Amino acid sequence: MGGLRPQEYHNSIFEIDLDRLRRMGKRAIILDLDNTLVRWNDPTPTPKLLEWLAAVRAHGLMPCIVSNNSGPRVGEFAARAGVPFVPSAAKPRVKGFRQAMRQLGVAPHETVVVGDQLFTDVLGGNRAGAYTILVVPIDRREFIGTRLVRLIERRVLRYLFRQGLLTPK
Repeated sequence: MGGLRPQEYHNSIFEIDLDRLRRMGKRAIILDLDNTLVRWNDPTPTPKLLEWLAAVRAHGLMPCIVSNNSGPRVGEFAARAGVPFVPSAAKPRVKGFRQAMRQLGVAPHETVVVGDQLFTDVLGGNRAGAYTILVVPIDRREFIGTRLVRLIERRVLRYLFRQGLLTPK
């Protein structure tokens, strides 16, 4: 279960203590896109998200979007948000995470991965050696394949909570 266990769990990105991450020596924050930053397939960053990204930068953290979604979808959103990106990442493979770290010039121990899925974001981030944060998905609407994986994910989350291995911050 270690590969599926995030170091933190929050209701949303807005609950993440950016100051604490910086004090921990983190320099970069790799972000999933769909249902982490915005609703699934939403093409536009919200004003609240843009404010949060500005706060991320103000805390000395460099954001980068790493998504399994296609280049045009991720590229359009990332351009509007002013954030570098890695599309078609094939998470939980580590290639996309490593590509983002190279792009940002950081090592795994300086990197945070934030996402809404255990089997892609958390597993991939842990395999890449990053500090992982799981957030509750923004919306129930999502890709059909993701909905199927969520059935298993809910069982793993229940186990982690019951064992005291995961607690909301």
